[in-house]
Amino acid sequence: MASSVSRAASVLTVAAVLTSLGNVVACTPKPNGPEPAAEEFFAALATGDTAAAADLSDRPAEARQSLNEAWSGLQATHLDAQILGSKYAEDTGSIAYRYTWHLPKDRTWTYDGQLNMVRDEGRWEVRWSTTGLHPKLGEHQTFALRADPPSRASVIERSGSEVLVPGFVYHYALDATAAGGALMPTARAIADALRPFDPTLDPQRLAEQASGSKQPLSLITLRQSDHDRLAALGAQPGVVVTPQAEMVPTDEQFAPAIVNEVEKAVADELDGQAGWRVVTVNQNGVDVDVLNEVPGSPSPSITISLDRAVQNAAQNAVNFTGKKAMIVVIKPSTGEILGVAQNAAADSEGPIATMGLYPPGSTFKMVTAGAAIERDMATPNTMLPCPGTMDIGHRTVPNYGGFDLGTVPMSRAFASSCNTTFAELASRMPPRGLTMAAAKYGIGADYEIEGLTTVTGSVPPTVNLAERTEDGFGQGKVVVSPFGMALAAATVAAGKTPVPQLIEGRQTTVKGDQTPIDPKILDGLRPMMRLVVTNGTAKDLQGAGDVRGKTGEAEFAGGSHSWFAGYRGDMAFAALIVGGGSSEYAVRMLKGMFDQLPSGYLA
Repeated sequence: MASSVSRAASVLTVAAVLTSLGNVVACTPKPNGPEPAAEEFFAALATGDTAAAADLSDRPAEARQSLNEAWSGLQATHLDAQILGSKYAEDTGSIAYRYTWHLPKDRTWTYDGQLNMVRDEGRWEVRWSTTGLHPKLGEHQTFALRADPPSRASVIERSGSEVLVPGFVYHYALDATAAGGALMPTARAIADALRPFDPTLDPQRLAEQASGSKQPLSLITLRQSDHDRLAALGAQPGVVVTPQAEMVPTDEQFAPAIVNEVEKAVADELDGQAGWRVVTVNQNGVDVDVLNEVPGSPSPSITISLDRAVQNAAQNAVNFTGKKAMIVVIKPSTGEILGVAQNAAADSEGPIATMGLYPPGSTFKMVTAGAAIERDMATPNTMLPCPGTMDIGHRTVPNYGGFDLGTVPMSRAFASSCNTTFAELASRMPPRGLTMAAAKYGIGADYEIEGLTTVTGSVPPTVNLAERTEDGFGQGKVVVSPFGMALAAATVAAGKTPVPQLIEGRQTTVKGDQTPIDPKILDGLRPMMRLVVTNGTAKDLQGAGDVRGKTGEAEFAGGSHSWFAGYRGDMAFAALIVGGGSSEYAVRMLKGMFDQLPSGYLA
């Protein structure tokens, strides 16, 4: 090291303070005392001029080396030195000091010590020893600054259990040089072991790529469970396995697609404040003692709205069918998304529970009935025709199986799901009537939710009577996602459309019409939705509490979708089985979810 350390200039404030009977009293140094020499030493040291400081000692070469090593080991930017007091007798004395080292990242280290002084031929100088730098610094030792990596916060679900925790993933690579003559056998072992992840791997091609690469050939990154199963692969010549710190799920079956997106959204907020230490290091570079330690501070856990009980119950329910099935659950009072479950068949098409668009069938009669109530076309008690078929314009609308109820209250037509009744009501509405009505339930709005991509649905203005007629019972050009129908049900439960959210503290941006729903719509819909369960098409949900909702069977070329959307207490939901046929299957799937929930959950 150079004889002096080049540092940014800093200002030293050296206060001469004498201590008497425990009180700090400022006084003028005695003219023959060691304080002026000490002040000169501290002034040079504070600016990093280690050569000048060392020349004020009785052993300049040793002092200069120790001072240089101290500055370097601490990575210090500057030093403040303060004289606390002094004493001397004849040719020996001491100075009580306080050092404050300024270290990287705005860290400071302050401590008190004693600098021994000696007078030689009338001139005071520092009697050099390493204790002049720190009382516990031994001979042939110096300082070192150590950083402790910050601890990472976990991600927890609504009820408090951990969803993502700090862990490791394992990166595999093939080093052709290290493999040597065993390259081909190793390549064959790699292809066999990794075939479940990549069936296209070819041993010959692997060996050629590895041989032509200056760096080890990257193969795959595996989670802990897969890494454990492939432990033998890591023992093959040339296989390099590197652990990499990563947030890992505590349960790989718990909403994996959403948890993966949440991890991306919060990754930069999980690292806490790093801790740091100042240690003494001997001449062999071995840590000897800890002189100062500042523990790191973890970031607070991040909470997501998914509820483990709801998510697991919904997941188990959708897993009972081999067709594409999904359930979305929302808390109406807050907009918290409690569960988003898809089975493996649905997963093959991506996040269709929140983005897939399907005709809603008779679940859309919530919107049509609400629009009729708002426009004073009908109330739940208004008598309306429910024939087996009805000709409207050039369209013949049938009821399911052709059932005919005659003339009944709208509430009965709703509970029994009369297509003809609601087709006729819709036919008398304006082209944008159902579009504006659906917006009051959140359908058509765009919600930008951190960690979750969603689409609610689309209810375009109709261009003719036939479209209006079909839209009235959820066919035509109306399409919604299960997320959108859950939001519609949550609107009826809460009396307004809640703003959905997933990550606590992250605001959801809403784009679109946010016209509030009319209270008279709620007064009409809520009892009609209850009648669907007590004396209508969702009787299988009797015994599951005060469930209110609407069934739906939406036809498409070659089959029909099975729907149910509704709420119970402070929990709204939508269930869909793609191509599932009768709505009774969606109803039974929901009952399966209810059966697994804690008793009275949000009821």
